Amino acid sequence: MSSSKEKGIKAVNQEFKRFEQVNKEQTYHLAEGEGAEAFDDEFVIKTCDMRDFFEGGTSGKNRFAQELGSALEEIGFAILTGHGVDPQLYKKAQDASRDIFENTSYEERIKFKAERHGSVNQGYFPMKETTIIHPDLVEGWVFCRRAFDIDGDPNYRVEDFWPDAKWEALFRELVLAHEQMILPLMQSIFRYLGCDPHLYDERMTGTNFGFRINYYPPISENDAASGAGRMLGHEDVDLFTILPAQEVDGLQVLNRKNMKWIRLNPPEGSIILNTGDYMQRITNDRLPSTTHRVSKPRDASMYGKPRISLPMAVYVWEDEILEVLPGLENPKYEPIAAIKFHTSITSKYYGDDYAVEE
Repeated sequence: MSSSKEKGIKAVNQEFKRFEQVNKEQTYHLAEGEGAEAFDDEFVIKTCDMRDFFEGGTSGKNRFAQELGSALEEIGFAILTGHGVDPQLYKKAQDASRDIFENTSYEERIKFKAERHGSVNQGYFPMKETTIIHPDLVEGWVFCRRAFDIDGDPNYRVEDFWPDAKWEALFRELVLAHEQMILPLMQSIFRYLGCDPHLYDERMTGTNFGFRINYYPPISENDAASGAGRMLGHEDVDLFTILPAQEVDGLQVLNRKNMKWIRLNPPEGSIILNTGDYMQRITNDRLPSTTHRVSKPRDASMYGKPRISLPMAVYVWEDEILEVLPGLENPKYEPIAAIKFHTSITSKYYGDDYAVEE
């Protein structure tokens, strides 16, 4: 482990504040410190039923917008039910994720090592190499829209992105199911804020995303003793993230109001939704980009079980301009190109030369 990553186990987020493009005054350790953390066991993150949007007519859409918007404004997280995604699709995706990481060799995976495509660092991340600042106990694989045979591109080649075409087909089914949620969610957020609900319809149709497969292998004795977390504390850089509930616990959300961590383990089949830096920027800080991390399971007997998560981060394309939404008073942020915004933030994970000016 490099000395910089060893330091990252003890680091706090404010050491990297120069990379941020939205206001983040909270201070927290990147990894859970033994006996040094305060937890909030009383706060309940709201559950929002999307059937109100899909089946409730105008009043249902208004009700869902109010529930979702208030949850996100309060803490930047919500639990979604009634979303319409088949739970069996999640099971198939979990099984395929294990297949990718457990039944292909490292030599096969490393051929696809992550590189920047537009704004997104797309490809394979080896164990402890998700970032340059913390030795995350996870392997990851990011697939942006370009990695899927979605848009009829005649130059698309599945072998450029996937070690086996069967996985592209399966995960394409999942990202297309999640894509059906993008406009309903964005329209509901804008309705809550008093903006035209359809303001982003065009730019969010066929928009870019980063679909990530996170494979957290069983935790060894050395890893448990190292103090490293499964994924460092961070805020997502996107508009919002669509995350199916996981089988193995460990997700923690920071409540900025009391600086305590909330352990979040929602029911099987539900979806966790959280807002990111893009959203905080365009909403003038009304909807926060909330800090979260993945720690070891509370029950040490679960250390021997792998953990899989399948977040889908929703962006706008890199040539779009991010600006505070119309009607929100006293804008705090100047308009900025999405690629500059995105890569300026994520260069803290990948190095200063990752940032793109325009």
